[in-house]
Amino acid sequence: MGTRRQARECALQMLFAADVAKTSGEVLTGIYWSELGEDTHDEQTRNFADKLTKGTLREIETIDDHIRTRAEHWRIERMAIVDRNILRLAVFEFLFDDTPATVVINEALEIARRFSTFEATQFINGILDAIKHDLERENSKKNSENRKPNEKSHASSR
Repeated sequence: MGTRRQARECALQMLFAADVAKTSGEVLTGIYWSELGEDTHDEQTRNFADKLTKGTLREIETIDDHIRTRAEHWRIERMAIVDRNILRLAVFEFLFDDTPATVVINEALEIARRFSTFEATQFINGILDAIKHDLERENSKKNSENRKPNEKSHASSR
C-alpha cells in the first residue's frame, strides 16, 4: 500500500475520532500519533495525514456544503460516520490539493471497500462523481469568464 493511501487511512481514523469526540485538529493529530498511530509510518505519511485531517476540519463547512448539494435525501448527520468522513476527505482533496480527481475518487473507493460496505462504495462513488463534475463545470465557467474580451471575440471569429 502506498504512502498516500496509508496517510488517507490514518486521516480517516482521525476524522472518525474528531466526529465522535468533537476534538480539534491539533489535539487530535498529537494524540493519534503518540497513542494510536503506527510507528511504522514515515514522516511523509504523517505529514500528508495531518494535512488532510487538519485541512478537512478547517474547511468542513465548505466541504459539507458540496456534499449536501449532491447527497439527495441524505442529511450528512445521518450518514454513517465512516462514509461521511471518506466523502469529506475526498472533497477536501478536490478543493485544496492537486491530486487528480479520478485518483481521489479511486482512493476513496478503495478505502470505502476496506472500512465500509458495498452499498456505501456505490453511494460514495455517485456523490463524488457528481461533485467532480460540478467542480469541472465551475472551473470551466471561471476560465471562460476570465478570458479577456478580445480573446473571446478572437476565438469566436476562427
